Amino acid sequence: MSTNFKKSSLIVAIGTLLAGAIGTSIAIALDLPAAPLLGAMLVTAGLAGGGVKLWVPDRLRDVGLLVIGLSLGSGFNAAMIEQAGTFAFSLSLLSVSIVASMLASSWILSRFWKHSSSTALLASAPGTLSLALAMAADGKGDSTTVICLQSMRLLMLAAFLPLLVSFMGAEGAGAGSSDVVLGWGVLVLLAGAGVLAALVFWRLNFPAPFLLGGMAVSAIAHIFDWVHGLPPFMVIVVGFALVGSASGARFSNIALSDLMRNLGAAFASVAVAALVSAVFAIATSSISGLPLAQIWVAYAPGGVEAMAAIGLALGFDPAFVALHHLFRISLLILILPIFVNFAVARGQKNAGANK
Repeated sequence: MSTNFKKSSLIVAIGTLLAGAIGTSIAIALDLPAAPLLGAMLVTAGLAGGGVKLWVPDRLRDVGLLVIGLSLGSGFNAAMIEQAGTFAFSLSLLSVSIVASMLASSWILSRFWKHSSSTALLASAPGTLSLALAMAADGKGDSTTVICLQSMRLLMLAAFLPLLVSFMGAEGAGAGSSDVVLGWGVLVLLAGAGVLAALVFWRLNFPAPFLLGGMAVSAIAHIFDWVHGLPPFMVIVVGFALVGSASGARFSNIALSDLMRNLGAAFASVAVAALVSAVFAIATSSISGLPLAQIWVAYAPGGVEAMAAIGLALGFDPAFVALHHLFRISLLILILPIFVNFAVARGQKNAGANK
């Protein structure tokens, strides 16, 4: 790698982080919900969509995910074992919601935008961008359409969901509202253990390994009452801003013409998926008695990092929200290849019959 390339990459990274910091500052000043994540994501996505080259190094994004994971883990405690029945019921309805929202969204894309069934499914599977792109690159879908729709899904849900929940007047009382702060020595020890756990999860091909590693270590420490509290406020803000900047910078890899061409399809598919998830969230809330807004955030068809961070920022039970999104991603990793392979086989069969 040439010195000039390294210098240019460093300049791009610094510019991206500066843009994210500006967005974070504006969002905090406006008192927006999930301000660091939302502000950084919207500003960087806007610049990237306008043609500005942005980039956040993977290791910096992982730092942000680790911080969010450590924060999420603070919501775990020994009393959660008593809630296992409620969690199981909610997760079972989430399973049905995942399939229903994915099929409804893919039907919209196939029916009105004429995408193939396999492309529509890959674009509709919430929070599985890496898997969806890998399958598309393997010839089972259109890669450009998949990355456009998946990226816009993440941006739209991250932008609108906190505002909708805030408009509903919902306020959580989870770890996001705790006044207890971890000491720097304890934080460093948890972070080091979180990195080691993340490397294990990465080798096992788990989704979001640094988020999961940080959450697992923090959760264990809190369940056994070894530690108690959140990372310092500014550390959490930086973690959210890093993840938001990395998410927004993703749009640098997508041509503006492709974004505009897929804008209508993205709005329609996201709206349908969000509506289906809301219906299931209402059903779960009415039966379990859990707060509707918390369940909707847990059921929302977005990326695990953004949705878990939003749940934390809004003060909902971080363990509940994070577990549901990790369960959703794990389930999709199992079922998405089955659905897509079936769609591809059916498409080939129909094409052969029409010859």
